[in-house]
Amino acid sequence: MDHGTSTDKIARTRAYRDGELVAEDFPVANLSDQIADPDTVVWVDLCAPDTVDLKIVAEELGLHELAVEDAIESSQRPKLDHYKTHDFLSMYAVWLDKESGALETSELAVFLTPKTLVTVRKDTRFHVDKVVERWDASSPELIRHHIGFLLYGLIDFVVDGHFQAVQDLDEEIEKLEDLLFGERSRDTDVQRRSFELRKSLVQLRKLVLPMREVVNTLMRRDVRAIAQEMIPYFQDVYDHVLRATEWTESLRDLVTTILETNLTIQGNRLNVITKQVTSWAAIIAVPTAITGFYGQNIPFPGFGHVHGFIVSSALIVVASVTLWFIFRRKGWL
Repeated sequence: MDHGTSTDKIARTRAYRDGELVAEDFPVANLSDQIADPDTVVWVDLCAPDTVDLKIVAEELGLHELAVEDAIESSQRPKLDHYKTHDFLSMYAVWLDKESGALETSELAVFLTPKTLVTVRKDTRFHVDKVVERWDASSPELIRHHIGFLLYGLIDFVVDGHFQAVQDLDEEIEKLEDLLFGERSRDTDVQRRSFELRKSLVQLRKLVLPMREVVNTLMRRDVRAIAQEMIPYFQDVYDHVLRATEWTESLRDLVTTILETNLTIQGNRLNVITKQVTSWAAIIAVPTAITGFYGQNIPFPGFGHVHGFIVSSALIVVASVTLWFIFRRKGWL
């Protein structure tokens, strides 16, 4: 079909035949001609397409209107939907901004037919060139598995990004631990950083956890585009998803523990301060009591004499020093 639209300007295309790249960057209008060859599979990449552009591809491949609607709308949950002629996959690439501790995401929609893989990027931040590099670096024997191979390379790249994000969060939490027990620890810094990292972990969990179901379904459901020879590779991806999920859960518990530890440390510091203030107040009370006693306007031993002043001063010094040693020995000062 020749639609004469802007689709060709935003699309990136590739055709593989018998494990070899035979065509690249051909017009989307020629898509049906390429897949007419029974030994040819095609990859089409669309970056932030509008409704008209995506519907052109949908007409070429016979994509379901609900799947097309999900590909256009943002903030889809990671999922795998099965339709009569194709499958629809939604997932997210993620990475951590180490300065802010915020988790950055890029949404990706995928249409999967027995002969075509269509990726729809919602923005330009998804590094599709790195996915292509993985495909090109793979062995010819693996490439011969066609669409299953292309899908494996794509999902493996996304899951590796999840794993890297978890690892980066782990490193940031280790820095948080150093900040927590540092000599110049500031409670506000610890609390703010803990909140930022916990928020990122919650967001990452929402994206990583559903991928377990997605990859598991790809392995167990009769997905026409995936050859049985590719199942062990998807099993490897599934193991990575499980590790990333379990790691995310453990880090959430660790951040919670850090917050609780910070509160405990604050309580301990308050107790120490309370002991110190109470100890000094007790020491200060000694001279106050003695001078107050001698300040009474009544006769007492030493009243009006120098030795009375010496005795009262000596009592103040001895009592104060004695209390100081007692409190020091108990660790209150």
